[in-house]
Amino acid sequence: MDLPVMAPVLPMLAKSVKAIPRTGGLAFEPKWDGFRCLVFKDGDEIELASRNTKPLTRYFPEVVEAMRACLPHRCVLDGEIFVAQDGRLQFEVLQERIHPAASRVTMLSQQTPASYVAFDCLALGDEDLTGLPYAERRKRLEAALADVKAPIYLTRITHDADEAEQWFERFEGAGLDGVMAKPLAAAYEPNKRTMFKIKHQRTADVVLAGYRLHKTSTADAPLVGSLLLGLYDDDGGLQHIGVSASFTAKRRAELIDELKPLECPIEEHPWGQWFGGAIANPDRVPGTQSRWSAGKDLSFVALRPDVVLEVSYDHMEGRRFRHTAQFVRWRPDRDPESCGYAQLDEPLSYDLSDVFESGRNP
Repeated sequence: MDLPVMAPVLPMLAKSVKAIPRTGGLAFEPKWDGFRCLVFKDGDEIELASRNTKPLTRYFPEVVEAMRACLPHRCVLDGEIFVAQDGRLQFEVLQERIHPAASRVTMLSQQTPASYVAFDCLALGDEDLTGLPYAERRKRLEAALADVKAPIYLTRITHDADEAEQWFERFEGAGLDGVMAKPLAAAYEPNKRTMFKIKHQRTADVVLAGYRLHKTSTADAPLVGSLLLGLYDDDGGLQHIGVSASFTAKRRAELIDELKPLECPIEEHPWGQWFGGAIANPDRVPGTQSRWSAGKDLSFVALRPDVVLEVSYDHMEGRRFRHTAQFVRWRPDRDPESCGYAQLDEPLSYDLSDVFESGRNP
C-alpha cells in the first residue's frame, strides 16, 4: 500500500458545545453512533482503522467487499461503521461484531451486516487533501462518492443552523447521537478538537446501589471510582442502569466516609443473586463477567438502595445509559421506589432511511 496519507492516522476530533453554533462559516452533519473508522484503499488492498488506530478490517468483510466495488481506486476516507436494524442504529449489535473467532465474524457479517458512512476525505489518488479547507474536501468527497450504493453512504450536510436544529430533534429517533458542526475553512488536523459536537443531555433520578473502588485506591487510602446506579422496573426489580464516575480525588475520598453507613452484605442486596461471575449476563449486572470485561475486577461494595441522586445522561442503549452519567446532586426528597424507567424521555421514532435522503451539498 502506497498512499499520500498512510496509517496510522489519529482522526480529527470535536469539542462539546451546548447548542447549535450560529456564528456562520459552518457546515452541519448528523452525528453517527457507531465505530469511527478511517479507510485506506489502494486498489484492492483495504485497511480499516479505528479511532485509536487499531485494525478493524477482519471484523467487517462485507463492508470491505462493498468498498472494493464502489470506492475510488485510491483514497483515504474518514467516517463511521454502523449497524442498523428496523430503521434504527443498533450500537449493542455493532459491538458484537468484534469477535476473535473467524467463523463467528463470517456468520455475523451475514446475520447483522454493517454499513459505512463517509464524512471526510483525506486523500484521493496521489493527492493529500488534509491541508485543504473542509469546504473543498467535502466537494471532492461528493464527486468521488457520487455513485456509491448501500452499504456505503455519504453523510448528509446542511449550512442552515435551523435545519441542523431540526435534525437534532428528529434524527435521535433513528438512533443518531446529535449534530456535528464543522468549520468550512478548517484543514484536517489529526487528533485536534477542531470540530464541534452537540449531543442530547437529559437528567434522571436514580437509586444509588453500590460503588467500585478507584484504580488508584489503597488499603490505607481508599477512593470511590464509580457509583453504581439503578432504576426499578415494572415488576419492582432494581435494574442496573449505568455508572457515574466524574469526581475529583478529594471528592472520591470523602465519598468513602459518606457512603459507609449504607454498606450492606451482598447477600442482602437486590443484586446479590447475580454476584459471583455469571457469564455474559444480559443485564450486565455488576460483579458478572462478559467477553468485554473478562479479566477485570468487577467486584463492588454493595449499598442499601436508600439514597437517590440526580444524574445527567445523553441517551439510552437498551435499558442502560449509553455513556457514563454525570453526577448533578443528591435528592433526599425522593423515595427510591419512585425511581423507575417511566421518567426517561423516549425520542420519537424516525426511520434511518430518511436520514440518507440526500448526502449532497445544499
